[in-house]
Amino acid sequence: MNCGKLFEPFSIGDLHLKNRIAMAPMTRGRAGNKRVPNDIMAEYYFQRAGAGLLITEATVISKQGIGWVDSPGIYTEEMVKGWKKVTERVNSAGTPIFLQLWHCGRVSHRDFHNGSPPVSASDVKLNGDHIRTPLGTKPYETPRPLSIDEIKTTVSDYRKAAENALAAGFSGIEIHGANGYLINQFLDATTNLREDQYGGSQENRFRFFKEVLEAVLEIWPTERVGARISPNGVFNDMGCEDYRELYLYVAEEINKLKLGYLHIMDGLAFGFHEKGEPMSLEEFRPIFKGAIIGNCGYTKEMAEERIAEGNADVIAIGRPFITNPDLPERYRNNWPLNPAEDMSLWYTPGPEGYTDYSPYKP
Repeated sequence: MNCGKLFEPFSIGDLHLKNRIAMAPMTRGRAGNKRVPNDIMAEYYFQRAGAGLLITEATVISKQGIGWVDSPGIYTEEMVKGWKKVTERVNSAGTPIFLQLWHCGRVSHRDFHNGSPPVSASDVKLNGDHIRTPLGTKPYETPRPLSIDEIKTTVSDYRKAAENALAAGFSGIEIHGANGYLINQFLDATTNLREDQYGGSQENRFRFFKEVLEAVLEIWPTERVGARISPNGVFNDMGCEDYRELYLYVAEEINKLKLGYLHIMDGLAFGFHEKGEPMSLEEFRPIFKGAIIGNCGYTKEMAEERIAEGNADVIAIGRPFITNPDLPERYRNNWPLNPAEDMSLWYTPGPEGYTDYSPYKP
């Protein structure tokens, strides 16, 4: 059987992947109000360990970073112990698993923060749909800009979260710099109106991201750290005029840090950018010398093409993994996929719509 490029092994530094399929990070809201990973989450990730690499759902680095109901955290000993349940199950299958570190920034609400407003680079409100909070669905609020001292504290929070991820048994970490969350809010000129060393030029807007990466690299070797960016992202009301110049600069700077991989939301699959022509992986391949993980709505055929072209080394698949825990085997054998269209159970508590999908039976 000709299984294609997706099923060739690949190495990221000293990390060996059995295939080139990663499970993309997807928030699922099963950690409960204490944000402690649990047995059902361990089962969920174990079921999907046929991937070459698992990247966890976004995981908040601090209380201040919270912006999603029942998402997990990595800032207490109880959370570390909870994540150990997950890594032990996944490691038993021989699959590396990376923890994605997250701070929601303005994509939050005072209901998560005892009445205090959410924080961001600047006081720019998200124009978009309402946010689900612990007290119901409410409009987004205008965030409070972080002070320089608070930025330094947040960088330290990332460093501590990286330390906790190591203690929890992860294979590595991914820094979430995409999709309109805090790091992205510093990068984007529409959300960053600062006039200090963290605003204005591309170098200044990248400074926070760079400081976060440098902090976690004090804990992890370079090949065990990845970063995710969304150069075409309009999700969470993002998108700046200088996106192309900005993200090529970001890729150049991240390359200097010699990270294991750069995880890019690909404009070829995304299909549009409100400010101009979308960016695709071809623009990043000459700049970033480590592994490139492509992501954004790929079919199996598109994934194969991106690897065959040489523009991606690994492909991250999202929604199909929700309803097809055995997705790599379905791809390998051309078995039919369960549709991933019904979102009604994606973020609800319990196993329904989470761990109750069965492997394909020929």
